[in-house]
Amino acid sequence: MAEGKEKKPKIEPGYRAGMLTVEEATPQRKNEYTVWRCRCDCGGEILLDTRCLQRGAVKDCGCTSKVKPGQKDLTGMRFGRLVCIEPTELRSKGNRGTVWRCRCDCGKECLAPITQLTSGYKKSCGCLGHPPLKDYVGKRFGMLTVLEYAGKWDGLHRWKCLCDCGKETIVGQSRLQSGKTKSCGCNGHPPRMDLTGCIFGKLTVIELAERRNYSSYWRCKCECGNETIVEHDNLISGHTKSCGCLQKTQVVENLKLMDGTSVTILESLRNRLISTNTSGYNGVYRDKKNEKWAAQITFKRKTYYLGSYDKIEDAVKARQRGEEMYDDFLEWYYSEHPKRGKSEVETQIMGADSSREQE
Repeated sequence: MAEGKEKKPKIEPGYRAGMLTVEEATPQRKNEYTVWRCRCDCGGEILLDTRCLQRGAVKDCGCTSKVKPGQKDLTGMRFGRLVCIEPTELRSKGNRGTVWRCRCDCGKECLAPITQLTSGYKKSCGCLGHPPLKDYVGKRFGMLTVLEYAGKWDGLHRWKCLCDCGKETIVGQSRLQSGKTKSCGCNGHPPRMDLTGCIFGKLTVIELAERRNYSSYWRCKCECGNETIVEHDNLISGHTKSCGCLQKTQVVENLKLMDGTSVTILESLRNRLISTNTSGYNGVYRDKKNEKWAAQITFKRKTYYLGSYDKIEDAVKARQRGEEMYDDFLEWYYSEHPKRGKSEVETQIMGADSSREQE
């Protein structure tokens, strides 16, 4: 080890990092690093990889720090006349970074995307650049009353406004002038049509739940008894037909589950290689401990070790012998559940439709 180079701490159960205590290792991996389950002093829980714990980048589960795990912490850093105060929940255009609340040397606060701060594009609340051509402070636009100038970014002058509902929001000057924005969002557009009582697949519309982002969301009751909120266009287009139970049922049917084993997956293993395999043969891998080729097979949620071999050909043969249990299982399954033809399935569907009409 080079002289002066700090030795990285060993991460193990009981290791402390700020308010966090490492409890146990999980099966997960992040960039080949072990992911650990950590318990915060507040009682919360968080998953962090070894590298993150060694660096000490995260000190709690998020209960006290405003910067979330994985976020770059700009708190207290200066960019021109701006000093970063805290991150917000907003994201910059194109979802390319966190928007930070900053304080300018002139005393005003403004919002600035992290990409504009680090690139040097934004250095003030707008006091260094050209001021807006018009002063809108105190003026009303629909339900909004302009409080102060919020700065300029993405080519638009922004104004901080107070809505009649009590919420504050930042609005672009052009949207205020054109009348496109008249509230903080609490007074969205009314629904294009009343869907109350309409049936879409297994869903029956009960009532209008909310209006958000210029769209209507309806409270629906599914035939299975669950209630769910569905966006207007998803109902009209037929994209959503149930609370999710229809999709779950279809997935189970497609997998053909039997005794916890998927017939569909067993069949597919004959013709495809698992994406994580590196040997070129399913169930065969290079054991780094003894430098031999190992073979294994998983069946009914149990993994069976088939031995280690000097030659990969011997490991492949062991795997092929192990796959005989797959063949026996598939043979039994199709003897008990013979494949149905298309005509039989169509007959059952037509019969179900006719029974509904009689009801």
